[in-house]
This record gives sequence, structure tokens and C-alpha cells, in this order.
Amino acid sequence: MKRRTKMLYGVATLLFLLALLSGCGGTVEEEPKGESSANEDSFESVEDADEAEETSEVPLEDNKELHLDSEDAREKNETNDSNEVSSKETENNESNETSPNSEDDALAAYSAKEIEYARVWLQLRPNPAIDELNVHFIPAGEPLNPDDATSATYPEDVIQLAGARLVDGSITYHGNGDGTIHVYQVPLRWDGNYPAGEDFYKEIIENTELEYVDPGNDEEVVELINVLNIHS
Repeated sequence: MKRRTKMLYGVATLLFLLALLSGCGGTVEEEPKGESSANEDSFESVEDADEAEETSEVPLEDNKELHLDSEDAREKNETNDSNEVSSKETENNESNETSPNSEDDALAAYSAKEIEYARVWLQLRPNPAIDELNVHFIPAGEPLNPDDATSATYPEDVIQLAGARLVDGSITYHGNGDGTIHVYQVPLRWDGNYPAGEDFYKEIIENTELEYVDPGNDEEVVELINVLNIHS
């Protein structure tokens, strides 16, 4: 009897254990579909973000090219700005050069030679108040005194300026083209005993004076230009 009771007790215990094991297996909870879906969506979002980040990232070489392009563009802009400034400065300089001041305006209508004749006369001033300023051209090789056979000749082309009257005086000079002139001390009319001899005339040539031509007063220059009488 006791043996049967033990067997029954053992069977009951075995059944209880089986039932307990079966219950534990049934209580294992499966992960909710919602949470799984959420996790999958989250995982997909992370993957999308990574892909977006990967696509947004520019390779190092491309970054260098972009940087170089940016540098080139900036240099071009700076060069263009510099060219514009240089162009404006050049335009301003040209404007200053081509837009003479008031003094230049007064002489703009006259030739350089006309201005020279008037300035030479004003500077040496035999008689500044004249009604007419005659201009004669004497080529090199012509005698200083045509009425004297012993006269030396001019070693260079000269210009003779003279008033309408003998008392107005005269100036005989050679323009050097650099703002200076050679002045020959010869009269408009020769008085004295002739022939004077070659030495007399050679001394005149040797004592030729070098003068710098002063610009003078523009208004007076214009007044003299207006009374020029140029002889060919």
C-alpha cells in the first residue's frame, strides 16, 4: 500500500513538473508587433540618415577642387576690382592730361612755334609794346651781314624777330628744341665801317648766348601771337 502511494505521489509530481514546464513555455511573451515595427522604422530612419549623410558628404578631392574654384573666383574678383581701379585711375589721368588747366586753355588754339616766338620776344623785350611782330627765317650758311663780303656765316638755322619800326629792335636766335635758345648779338641794321673782317664776325658767333625760354604770361603771349607777321 505504501509502495502504491509512493508511485502515485511520484506520478503526480512528474505531472506537476510537466505542467509547470508547459506553463513556463507558454508564458514566454513575444515581442509586440508594434514595437518591432517601430524598431524597424527607427533602424530604417537611421539607415536613411546615414545614406543622406554619405550622399551629402563631398569627397576630399572634390572639396579641394571646390576650394580651388572658390580661390580662383576670389582672385578673379580681386583682379577685376584691381583692373577697374586701374582703369578708373587711367581714365582720371587721361582726363587730367587731355583736360588742360586754364593756362593751357589760353594757348590751346596756337602752334608751338607761334608760342615760342611770342615768349622769346617777351623775355628779351627789345620793345614789348609793338603793333607788329615780324618773323624771318635765315638758313644756315647765310652771312651774318649780307652787305659785308668778309662776314662769317650762320652755323645753324636762325629766326629773326623784329618790330615794324627800327626802334622796336630785333632778336636773332636758334631754337634748340629743349626750351633753350642760342641768341646771336646781331643788329637788324648794320652800322659802321665795312669790311669789318672775319674775326669780327667770328667773335659774334663765339659769344652766342644760351638762354632758357620762360613761359611768361599767357595773356601777353596771346596778345603778341595776334600781331605776328610770319614771312616764309
